[in-house]
Amino acid sequence: MAAGRVWSVDPRTGERREPVASEATAEDVDSAVRAAHAARGALADRAVRAAFLRTAAEFLDGAGDRLVGTADAETALGAGRLTGELARTCHQLRSFADTVDEGAFLDVIIDHPDDTATPPVPDLRRYKIPLGVVAVYAASNFPLAFSVPGGDTASALAAGCPVVVKAHPDHPATSELAAGVLRRAAAAHGLPEAVVGLVHGFSAGVELVRHPLVAAAGFTGSVRGGRALFDAAAARPVPIPFHGELGSLNPVLVTEAAAVERAGRIGAGLAGSMTLGVGQFCVKPGLVLVPAGAAGDELVAALAGALEATGPGHLLDHRMRDAFLAGTAERAALPDVDAPVAPGPAGEHAVRAGFLTVPATRLIAGGGYEPLLEECFGPVTVVARYEGPDEATAVLRRLPGNLTATVHLSSGEARGAGDGAAVLAELTALAGRVLVDGWPTGVAVAPAQHHGGPYPATTSTSTSVGTTAVERWLRPVAYQSVPEALLPPELRDGNPLGLPRRVDGRPEH
Repeated sequence: MAAGRVWSVDPRTGERREPVASEATAEDVDSAVRAAHAARGALADRAVRAAFLRTAAEFLDGAGDRLVGTADAETALGAGRLTGELARTCHQLRSFADTVDEGAFLDVIIDHPDDTATPPVPDLRRYKIPLGVVAVYAASNFPLAFSVPGGDTASALAAGCPVVVKAHPDHPATSELAAGVLRRAAAAHGLPEAVVGLVHGFSAGVELVRHPLVAAAGFTGSVRGGRALFDAAAARPVPIPFHGELGSLNPVLVTEAAAVERAGRIGAGLAGSMTLGVGQFCVKPGLVLVPAGAAGDELVAALAGALEATGPGHLLDHRMRDAFLAGTAERAALPDVDAPVAPGPAGEHAVRAGFLTVPATRLIAGGGYEPLLEECFGPVTVVARYEGPDEATAVLRRLPGNLTATVHLSSGEARGAGDGAAVLAELTALAGRVLVDGWPTGVAVAPAQHHGGPYPATTSTSTSVGTTAVERWLRPVAYQSVPEALLPPELRDGNPLGLPRRVDGRPEH
């Protein structure tokens, strides 16, 4: 392989397909960031911004066959999955366009002078402005929805921030193609193509987060990589916000009453959730607390039957495959850990789904069982068998932060019988999204969505999914006693732009 070249690789065979781009030098990164910084003013017009986002969705739709084919060749995720992901990506862009049009994200608040207050209130007018250039680090497992045209890019552009995306090495051709589509959409509205920059290579990612003109960063990936970039962002002479999604176990608790009521259905549902996308979703259930006893045994048997009927799949690259095989082998070798359906290799390139079981007491005691409480990327989950609610609670209290936490209740518990409320309180302390009688895979793009959680799930309290994600790339500024003619139009009396605002403590209609 030629030095400095970025190749597209087929994960189904491990073969290099074609050279796609060159790894960016420090000078390349500097050039991309400076061009993006110079393009900031072009995004100031909210009407143009919204139109750009809608055109980007339209153009991505139009390039759908080529995008899906290219992404499938680089990720082995399959045309069906990727077609759905493309639809999600376009929906995100259109949702953020609607958010830009509405204008509530500007959070306009106006307080007129009040000499009777203690202390007196001067004329104050507050709203939010874009931070500047945003560095976006593309994810491996979503080559569209969390990569070049994904949520971080869409929300940053909606906020008025140009982006420079560090492409993921697992799908460089998809990244180049998507970036080209976004740039065409920008040009269609008279915007500089530099509002969407793209760089490749590990060193480019480090240079990007350190660049003095980068004002914030969004990352989706591993704990190790995300933490290194988070530390670099904090260690800069001028630290910047780093919104990182790093790792999540996504625990599930099945109450004994729920297992008695519908063990088979829960076991089959778990199998479907943990193998979705070959277990490569950030919200895959990685630890499931199942009661000991006959009902729990029935659930485990249903899970085993469903997994045995599940065919092998390909992970995103061979490095991830190697890590999956090493990680599952390490966990399976621990005392009292069994593998009713052993995860493992399927030929030279694919893997088989499986699960491990362990007595919950082992997780409470620790002593070398910490790997079972850490995410293992791929189609595997850990089933911990617990004796009584206190034991289940003790396991939950050993867990770090998560994106999601789920409980399966019986119909009676769902109506308020038993300890359902107490369980929800335990789970709420662990995660940013709490589910009842469902599965965490599948993250709806909706205004009320929250895709985040306590560390190490994320490094901030914000969401990366849903329209409130725009808030990550804004900062508030208040103007005091500024003459009307000098105020931004958003803050002038009479509300010339028709924005949602609060004036003197009340919503302005």
